[in-house]
Amino acid sequence: MAERKPIESWLTDMDGVLIHEGVPIPGADAFIKKLRETGKPFLVLTNNSIYTARDLHARLNRMGLEVPVENIWTSALATARFLDDQRPGGTAYVIGEAGLTTALHDIGYVLTDHDPDYVVLGETRTYSFEAMTKAVRLINAGARFICTNPDETGPSLEGPLPATGSVAALITKATGKEPYFAGKPNPLMMRTGLNAIGAHSESSAMIGDRMDTDILAGLEAGMRTFLVLTGLTGHAEVDRYPFRPSEIVDSIADLVDLVQ
Repeated sequence: MAERKPIESWLTDMDGVLIHEGVPIPGADAFIKKLRETGKPFLVLTNNSIYTARDLHARLNRMGLEVPVENIWTSALATARFLDDQRPGGTAYVIGEAGLTTALHDIGYVLTDHDPDYVVLGETRTYSFEAMTKAVRLINAGARFICTNPDETGPSLEGPLPATGSVAALITKATGKEPYFAGKPNPLMMRTGLNAIGAHSESSAMIGDRMDTDILAGLEAGMRTFLVLTGLTGHAEVDRYPFRPSEIVDSIADLVDLVQ
């Protein structure tokens, strides 16, 4: 097997890797600080499309994690980049929050419910029956169906919440049309992120806490992958998957010394 190139760029998931339920995971501050001190290109990724990069920068800053806005990459930004490449200056009917609508406005998209090119489904705390009905009718009328990410549930203090993937399944059942998912595990999100920081997959690493999204996306994008055990996937679950991460570590603290 060919020897891998040294890691020059880092991509890391946010929830379960850097933070957990609004609290930084030990070692996260040291890891981010080391990245900034060494000048290594890096991105903090999230499949959550609710928040803008500026919102997430402020949120992380309040926790003591200094992540510049330009080092944050969301499924909403990946979706916007994809649509801008596919159909520049298009139109979309959007179900989602400011993170998604802002990303689409920024690429010059017009948001409309009148004969849109796309129906774009993102995450929101207030999915409405009326909005889902409108999405179904627009897709049946010919709009293409795009979804920011396939996550079926999201976390809350009270327990799991239905998320984008679950609502997408409802719309698919009603229309017979499968969406194109732009976020993880689609390697598109990794590749557009790498392009955004001028990095190459052969010399980049992906850190995640989920085998089915983070590790799979990193693997398919050709990156070295690190699974941390501070999130959703436990050590015993790894062998259930037909693929493996490059390495398994207890937490982000174990990776600080690899940033050089």
